[in-house]
Amino acid sequence: MSAPTTVKEAVKGSLLGSSEPSGLSASHRASFLKNAKKDEQTGELYMGPDEFIEAIAPPDEDYHKISRDQYGLLFSVADRKGTGKISIGDWAAFENLLLKPDAEYEIAFRLFDIERTGNVKYEDFRRLYENNKGPNSIPFDWDCEWAKLYIGNKSKRHAFSYPEFSQMLRGLQGERIRQAFQLMDKDGDGYIEPEDFARIILETSKHKLSDHLLNNLTSLCNISTSSRISYANVRAFQNMITEMDLVEFIIRQACRKSSDGKITRTEFLNEAARITRFSLFTPMEADILFHFASLDEPSGRLSLTDFAKVLDASWRGRGISGDSQRQETSTAKGATRSVFLSVLESAYNFILGSGAGAFGAFMVYPIDLVKTRMQNQRGADPGHRLYKNSIDCFRKVIANEGVRGLYSGVLPQLVGVAPEKAIKLTVNDLVRGFFTDPKTHHIAWEYEVLAGGTAGACQVVFTNPLEIVKIRLQVQGEVAKATEGAAAQKRSAMWIVRNLGLAGLYKGASACLLRDVPFSAIYFPTYSHLKKDLFGESRTKKLGIAQLLTAGAIAGMPAAYLTTPCDVIKTRLQVEARKGDTSYTGLRHAAKTILKEEGFRAFFKGGPARIFRSSPQFGFTLAAYEVLQSMLPFPGKPKEEQARTGLAEVLGTIKERDITSPHARSRNALKVILDLDQNFGRVKLPDQQAWKAVPKFLGGGRS
Repeated sequence: MSAPTTVKEAVKGSLLGSSEPSGLSASHRASFLKNAKKDEQTGELYMGPDEFIEAIAPPDEDYHKISRDQYGLLFSVADRKGTGKISIGDWAAFENLLLKPDAEYEIAFRLFDIERTGNVKYEDFRRLYENNKGPNSIPFDWDCEWAKLYIGNKSKRHAFSYPEFSQMLRGLQGERIRQAFQLMDKDGDGYIEPEDFARIILETSKHKLSDHLLNNLTSLCNISTSSRISYANVRAFQNMITEMDLVEFIIRQACRKSSDGKITRTEFLNEAARITRFSLFTPMEADILFHFASLDEPSGRLSLTDFAKVLDASWRGRGISGDSQRQETSTAKGATRSVFLSVLESAYNFILGSGAGAFGAFMVYPIDLVKTRMQNQRGADPGHRLYKNSIDCFRKVIANEGVRGLYSGVLPQLVGVAPEKAIKLTVNDLVRGFFTDPKTHHIAWEYEVLAGGTAGACQVVFTNPLEIVKIRLQVQGEVAKATEGAAAQKRSAMWIVRNLGLAGLYKGASACLLRDVPFSAIYFPTYSHLKKDLFGESRTKKLGIAQLLTAGAIAGMPAAYLTTPCDVIKTRLQVEARKGDTSYTGLRHAAKTILKEEGFRAFFKGGPARIFRSSPQFGFTLAAYEVLQSMLPFPGKPKEEQARTGLAEVLGTIKERDITSPHARSRNALKVILDLDQNFGRVKLPDQQAWKAVPKFLGGGRS
C-alpha cells in the first residue's frame, strides 16, 4: 500500500468518521494497513493470500523447517466469509484468535471446519487431507482401529467436536509412526533398517526437530549391539521428542546444580525422578537423549550447549537448512558490517580495559612505590640502609615527602597500564584461541602456559620504557633525602626520557622479559583454572564479580612472589646508581653481585609488597572493568546468546514477542497441522482468480 493512499485514508477517516471492529489494537491496525491493498471497485482495503503471508510471515523471521508458502494455508481460517479477501474486521478476528491460549489447536480445527458449523465432518477432513498429502508420502490407513475409536466405523461415522478433534491430533503422530514402522518391517521381526527409520521421522516429525537430529537419525542403531532399529527404539525416540520441554527443564535444573555445568546420564535420571511425580523417562529414552547430544562430545558428561543441538528445533547444521539460500544471502550482506562492528567493539573494550587498568594501578600505586624503594636498597650493611622494612619505608615516605610522595611517578604508570593490559590480554586470548579445540573448548595446559608467556613477552615492548621512567621518578624522593636536598633536583618524566634516549629506555629489557614472561605464564593458566575448577565457571554458568576478584587475587599471589627475583634484578638495572652504590653491567652480573654481596634473601626483597600490590591491582582492575561494561555497554551489542530451546515460562530465554507475535503462534499452529503430513499448504496459489477457482472445502471461493 502506497504512502499517499495511507494519507488519503487517514484524512477521509478524520473528516467523515470511521468505524473499526472492537478489539483491534493499534499494532494490529498498522499491520493490516501496511500489507493491505485497495479494491478498485469498492475502494475498500483488503488482503489477499499473498498479502496475508506477508503479514504473518515476514521474510526476516525464522521458519525452522516450515516453508514460508505454507503459511498461506491459514488464509482460509482468516477468510471467515470465504470471499478470498480479508477485511480489517477479519484480520482483527484472526489476530484475536492467535492470542487465545489454545490458538494452535483452534486454528487447526477451523481449517477443517469448512462449513463453519462448529464440527468437523469426516468427509471434509478426508478430502482436505487427501488433497494436501505428498504424492510419495508413507500411506496412512484411516480405517485402522485407532481411527475408528475416534470417528467410528464406516457405518457409524460421526463428526468431530473441537475437544475430540484436538485430542485426535494429539495422538495422530504416534499412530502415523506406528503404521509406518509396521509397513517398513517387511520380515515382521520388530526391526527396521536405519534408513527406513530416518524416512519415517523425516516425514512425520521433520518440522519439529533440529538439523543435528535429522542429520544423524541413522546413528540410532548404535545405542544397541544390533545394526537395526527396534520398535522400542522408535517409541523411545518419539517419547523423548514429544517431551522436549520437560526434558529441557530437567537438564537445566541438573546443570544448574552441577559444579561445572555438566551432567551425566545418571544425574539426568536422578533429577527427572526428583522433579516428576512418576518415573517418566525410561533408561532407553535417556540413552537416546545422551546418544544424540554426545555425538560431538563423547565424554559422557555434557553441558547445556551439547543438549541444545537436540532440544532446539531452530538449531542449524553446516549442511542442511530449509532456508540455507536466504541465510547465505543474509550472511553475505552482513559480513562487512559484522567485521566493522567487531573492530569497533574491540576498540571500545580496549578503552574500557585501559580505564579499568589505570584505576587498578592508581589504587595500589603506594604499595608499588614502597616495593620499588625496598628493592633498590643496595649493600649488605643494615646500618647504611634507609628502610628497615616495608612498613618503615611507608612511614618515612609520608614523613619526608608527604602523602603526595606515595604517588611519585604515578602519571607514567597510568599511561603505561593502557597498552600493557590491552596487549597482554589480547595476545593471551589470540594464542589460547588458536590452540583451543573448537568442539570441546579444551586447551592443553602447555598451550595455556605458552599463551601466557607470549602475552608477557609482547607487553615488554610498551612497558619497559614506562617502567624505567616510573622507577626513576619513584626514587627521586629518597635521593633528595640522602643528599639533604643540596644537589638533588627533581626531574620531570620528559626530562628523563630525553636524557635516557631510545636505547636507555630499554635498559633492563632482558630483565623485564625475565620477569613478565614467567609472571604471565603462571598467572593466566592459574586464573583460568581457578575460575573453572574452583568456582565452576562454564559456558552456562557465569561468575559474579566477587568470584572473579577472588580468582584474580589468588592467581596473582604465586605469579608475583615467584617472579620477585627477576623484578629485583630489573629494578637494580633500571635505577640510576647513586654515588657509592654498586653498579651493574648486565643481567648475569647483577644476579651474581647481589647474591655475593647481599645473599639469596635479597632476591626476594619487596616480595610481600609485590603480592600486596599485584593481587588487589588485578582485583580492582577486574571490578572496574565489569562495572564499566555493565554501565556502558557497547552500543548495539546484542545480549549474550544462551542455549535457547523453547521453555519460555520457566527459563525466560524467549522474548515476549516470540510468544505473542502473529508469526510465532501461526508457526506453532502449522506444526500441529503438519503432524498430518509435512506437505500441507505447499501448493502456492499465484493470484486472486486462481484462489477463487479453488473449491470451498480447500479454503477457496468456489461452492
